[in-house]
Amino acid sequence: MTVSALARPAAPRRASLVARLAALHGLWRQRKSLAELDPHMLNDIGVTEAEALKEARRPVWDAPANWLG
Repeated sequence: MTVSALARPAAPRRASLVARLAALHGLWRQRKSLAELDPHMLNDIGVTEAEALKEARRPVWDAPANWLG
């Protein structure tokens, strides 16, 4: 093996289908929980009720790309 091969970073691995589905399920659960928070708890995290509901209503496939690997 050459020195240049050792210095080269490994190619990023794509997440498996099971890992992607698990991430989407986790996102769905988080958004569901967010929708169920009372106004006092939302105030604690600095989110309005309207913002929380808007986020909770987003479809599960509307997720940041870095969450899906």
